[in-house]
Amino acid sequence: MTTLYENAVDVLSTWTATSEDAERARKRTLDLLADGPAAMTRAHRLGHVTASALIVDDAARVLLCLHGRLGLWMQLGGHCEAGDETLAAAAFREATEESGIPGLIIDPAPIDIDIHEVRCGAQDGAPAEPSVHYDVRFLLRAPTGSVERISDESSDLAWFHRDALPSPLASGTIQQIAPALARLT
Repeated sequence: MTTLYENAVDVLSTWTATSEDAERARKRTLDLLADGPAAMTRAHRLGHVTASALIVDDAARVLLCLHGRLGLWMQLGGHCEAGDETLAAAAFREATEESGIPGLIIDPAPIDIDIHEVRCGAQDGAPAEPSVHYDVRFLLRAPTGSVERISDESSDLAWFHRDALPSPLASGTIQQIAPALARLT
C-alpha cells in the first residue's frame, strides 16, 4: 500500500478542487493521510481513503448502481486493495468490476472528494463497524455502445440524464455530476 499511499498524497497535494466543499474534503483527507499508509486500509478504523468512479457515456448520461446493501443509487466504487498502485487505478478496477464494461477510459484527475460515515462490511466474523470513507472520485468514459452488467454488489445498474436522476439517491452523488460533465467539453 506504500505506492498507493504515496500516489494519494501526491494527487491530493496537487489537485485543484472543483468546489469549496471538495477543497475542504481535500484538506481533511490530507490530514487523515498524515497517519501513514494505514489510512488507505479498512484497518484504519477512524476512517480510510476509498476510490469511486462516475461513468459517463457519449450522451452525457451517468451510470449509477442501486447498491445492494444500502438501497441507494450511487456511483461505482469502493475500498482500495493491495494491488492498486494509484487512486485512479483503484477507481478504474472498481468501476470495471461493478459495471462489467470493458474499455473504460479514466481521467486521472479527481472530480470530487466526499467524506461520509459508513458501516464497513464485517470481516473475519466481526460485525460491521462505523467508520468514515474519504472517497476520492474520478470520471470514466464508457466506449460507444457499452452494455453494463450487474455485479453481486448491485441490485440494479442504469443510465440517467442529470435532469432525471433516480431516487433514493446517495447524499454525495449529485455533487460530482457537474464537474464530471464539465470535463466532457
